[in-house]
Amino acid sequence: MKKSIGAQALAFLSPVWIVGTYDHEAKPNVMAVAWGGICCSAPPCLSISIQKVRYSYQSIIERKVFTVSVPSEEYAKEADYFGIASGKNVDKFSHTGLTPVRAELIEAPYVKEFPLVIECKVIQALDLGSHTQFIGQIMDVKAEDSVLGENELPLVEKVKPIVVGAKIWTYHGIGKYLGQAFSMGREL
Repeated sequence: MKKSIGAQALAFLSPVWIVGTYDHEAKPNVMAVAWGGICCSAPPCLSISIQKVRYSYQSIIERKVFTVSVPSEEYAKEADYFGIASGKNVDKFSHTGLTPVRAELIEAPYVKEFPLVIECKVIQALDLGSHTQFIGQIMDVKAEDSVLGENELPLVEKVKPIVVGAKIWTYHGIGKYLGQAFSMGREL
């Protein structure tokens, strides 16, 4: 039997994404975001949801662009720090020793050391209450050669992305391979 635990922001699992922006002084800044995901195939889009009080919020409103850097497991501490510290008070890149790189197609920074980067242009912002959901059209995806498979697409087991358990706030790596999507169900 299942027990009701009430209406809450709880769905396993959420990505750990690092959102990059330039602030009003053109200083590179990043923040950790867990409320996000792919939301459209054509045009390719993803969504991120951010509280209005976050330092990066105003930068996204003003510049209408952001990057998503996907950290690998080895950068879990840095990713967590990006969600703890505020760019208003500290230079997160200097503090962690990671490197900001200006994106090629948009005016936003990404994290050089992270294996997967997505450049986005905001096409819609929706006030949901505590958060604003930004829909970003994906302008480009960049991946380290070392994480690409035979088809030139990133492989999960090579990227080693981090996920977070919402409400219990624990970080996890991705588990074992289970089968090919849109294929293994055909066996039934």
